[in-house]
Amino acid sequence: MEKIYNNLNIENLSKTEWFNQFNNYQREQILKGLKANLDISVYAKPVFTGNQMLSIRLGLINNLDVSIYANPEFDPSQMEQIRDGLVVSLDVSLYAKTEFNDQQMGEIKSGLIDNLDVSIYANQIYDWRQMKEIREGLKDNLDVSIYATSDFDSSQMEEIREGLEANVDVSIYAKTEFDWQQMIEIRLGLEENLDVSVYAKTEFDWCQMREIRLGLEFDLDVSVYAKSEFDYEQMREIREYLKANLVI
Repeated sequence: MEKIYNNLNIENLSKTEWFNQFNNYQREQILKGLKANLDISVYAKPVFTGNQMLSIRLGLINNLDVSIYANPEFDPSQMEQIRDGLVVSLDVSLYAKTEFNDQQMGEIKSGLIDNLDVSIYANQIYDWRQMKEIREGLKDNLDVSIYATSDFDSSQMEEIREGLEANVDVSIYAKTEFDWQQMIEIRLGLEENLDVSVYAKTEFDWCQMREIRLGLEFDLDVSVYAKSEFDYEQMREIREYLKANLVI
């Protein structure tokens, strides 16, 4: 039954056993392709879902090289990302790979649109959120090598990126032992020119760091409570007492 559609009109084709193997949505895509005089042999195959067929058909309408993504291993969302790249003449070969999901493809595509060196993050070791942080850093001409490692999750990457944008010494907290919330507290302290060495220590969780940072902002003697044996609530009580008794 292969290529039976070449010798039959649309009405007769719809009555064939070959055509009946497809579901209603697949049939719709095949018929629309025939009516538009497209080469439906590219996608009129049971291995493609109706949505995959749709993406291939839209590519054919736009005279795109659909062979790049007419692969049943690409889901419809991946196909869409590749097709969108082809529409604007991008080198989609950098992301038209089955190991990238559609969101990863989207980040690589966005980088290509901005003429960035996507080779820095076009790697399956990064999830799409990590790719986004690296892409945004590249877009702002930051030294992304400081955080472009899969050892950092996307939230950690974001805090390092924001520190670079603020021109603070991110080396103080760009360390895997700090989670993203601890990084926030250290970054905020650096932005206020505080002596973060007092609390940029793994022995403090982010809540404890926050209490110490707030104390430093009011020029309090935080040494009284900057001790790991105090939980953050105890630290807060001591900080508020010191602040209330602050002599100006």
